[in-house]
Amino acid sequence: MIRSLLFTLCVVPLTFFFSALCWLFARVGSDGRLSHWCECQWARALLWCAGVRVEADLAALDPEGVYIFMANHQSHMDIPILFAALSRYNFRFLAKESLFAIPVFGPAMRRMGHVAIDRQNRRKAMESIQEAADLVSRGIGLLVFPEGTRSLDYARLGEFKTGGMIVALKCRAKVAPVIVTGSGALLSKHGRRVRPGVVTVRALPPFDPHASYTLKEREAFKNDLWARMDGAYQEMRP
Repeated sequence: MIRSLLFTLCVVPLTFFFSALCWLFARVGSDGRLSHWCECQWARALLWCAGVRVEADLAALDPEGVYIFMANHQSHMDIPILFAALSRYNFRFLAKESLFAIPVFGPAMRRMGHVAIDRQNRRKAMESIQEAADLVSRGIGLLVFPEGTRSLDYARLGEFKTGGMIVALKCRAKVAPVIVTGSGALLSKHGRRVRPGVVTVRALPPFDPHASYTLKEREAFKNDLWARMDGAYQEMRP
């Protein structure tokens, strides 16, 4: 109860404060590492307020690698969880358009290079995919939620969308599947109160999708990736 109250009191001021810092430092340096460091501190601050501890196993990843992180999605807390767990990597994430309309937070995201995706507008979606590919070509990773939205079924992963596969095949980088377990119990899709707890994050061995799939084979890529990630999820979940 105390942690939930603390989180509720702090989430807005912390988000506005760190968003302002991110906006301010977004153009410092060629790859935005300083502003990315600020958003990782935002993530850690929110997790501390919520009483959330993250146990991360990233042994499968090269600390110097540039990846397309593909992560499952169960909770509002997944974004701070992943920014905290993957803080050693400089990356941006593919986010729904509505997040960019949030005052201060949205402009900071756009200025930093996070990619807005409008799934209702095919032309704009393709422009976003090209923007993501340009980002990765500069040595900056990308975080994608292939389910497209938060899942309510914690027994298995939600169905993957083909859009995430197109992004991965357009970007010249390895895909690193990332499994998150336990976040749904903290703050579910329709939840109003955050609960303290422990979340596990595990990176699976990265792979080059271009070695096995073409754009025409994106359905096979989607199905194979889902099977691989859901298999690991079944092993990890309580």
